[in-house]
Parts: sequence; C-alpha cells; structure tokens
Amino acid sequence: MLSRIGFVAAAISFAVPAQAQIYTWTDANGHMVVSNKRPGSMPPSASYAVPRTTGIRATRPVAASRASAYDDLISEHSRTNGVRADLVRAVMQVESGFNPFARSPKGAMGLMQLMPATAKQYGVINPFNPAENVRAGVAYLRGLLDRYQNNEQLALAAYNAGPGAVDKHGQTVPPYRETRDYVTRINRMSAPVVNVSGTTLYKATDVTPDGREIPKYTDKKPR
Repeated sequence: MLSRIGFVAAAISFAVPAQAQIYTWTDANGHMVVSNKRPGSMPPSASYAVPRTTGIRATRPVAASRASAYDDLISEHSRTNGVRADLVRAVMQVESGFNPFARSPKGAMGLMQLMPATAKQYGVINPFNPAENVRAGVAYLRGLLDRYQNNEQLALAAYNAGPGAVDKHGQTVPPYRETRDYVTRINRMSAPVVNVSGTTLYKATDVTPDGREIPKYTDKKPR
C-alpha cells in the first residue's frame, strides 16, 4: 500500500461508519481500546478481546468466525507467494479486523486495506471482493519482502507508511509512532516458531527508537 498512516482507523472501520470520529485510550489492564464514542470521565467498563491477540481490545465484540472465515484464502495466497500465513493473518487483523468492506479515511479498502493505486497495480476490479483483495494484498506484501531482502520489519513498515518512507530513512523503520506500533503489534501476533533439538523457540523482534531491530528468542510463547 502506498504511503499511508492511520492503521488504527482502518483496523476498526468494520465497527463504525467510514467518516466517524475514532477515539482511542488504554484501559485499566493496559489494553488499547478504540471506539466511535467519545469517552466520558471514565472509559467504558465493557471491552472485548480481538481474536488471535491478547493485546488489543475493542468496544464491540469481533466474532471468532470472522477471524477464520478467510483461512482458505490466506493459506492459498500465502503458499503461492511464499509468505508466512501467520504474517498475512496478522496484517489482515490489524488492517481491517477481517472486515471485507473496511474503508479508511485515507481511501484504503477491504481486508488488506489496498490503496487505489495498489489495487490498480495488481489488477483488482473490486477491492471489496475478498478473493481479489487477498490475492493482491499478499502479492504486494511479497513484493515488499523481495524489495527488502525478506526483512519482515521493513516490509511491514513499507506496507504501513509506504516504501518511500522506509527508503527515506535509510531502509530502517521510519520514526513514526504509528508505523513502529504497527510493526511491533504484528510481530507480537505472528512471531515465527523455531524448532531446535526438540525444543520450541519463538522469535520476536524489538524495534529501538533509532530504528534498529533486535531479535529475541525464548521458549515462552510471546503474548
């Protein structure tokens, strides 16, 4: 997707009209909450877990069936393009909340939040058609991985902020809070599993304020 910041609005557009004002805050448990309702002196008491992640909550529930409805498409296009299915699923979760009709204020559309130029580049006729959207979104992600020598952090940063922003900052994650939060959230949701001598190790990557990526390995599954 070409230069675009504002994934939070895109990720929750399934819950509110496209032009609605979006409010965010952190609840007492440290979870991010998003809503189209302005919070009063206290945040709403009810918030709901987002499927497949424990770090994000919303003011409306997301059905688990929505999260698994596109597993076949994710598997097909991940396999075709050589992209990890968990990575694609995490991108879809953060981008649209698995809403095929999501539209961001910046104009990004559908499950993978394709910008109009990206949709045109990949021959998408109807960006709200899940099959077309996922095909193009995964192919675009594959192209970014190729551009950055399979560096997932840079590819994700480019998916969010545009490759121009990544290149402008010396092929590091740009110093934009939203982009760094985006990369960190997806890393936490999709950290690849590494098997060593019968022990399951999980790899995660932290991004420092200056854009450096620090890999970490642990036998504890990341939250």
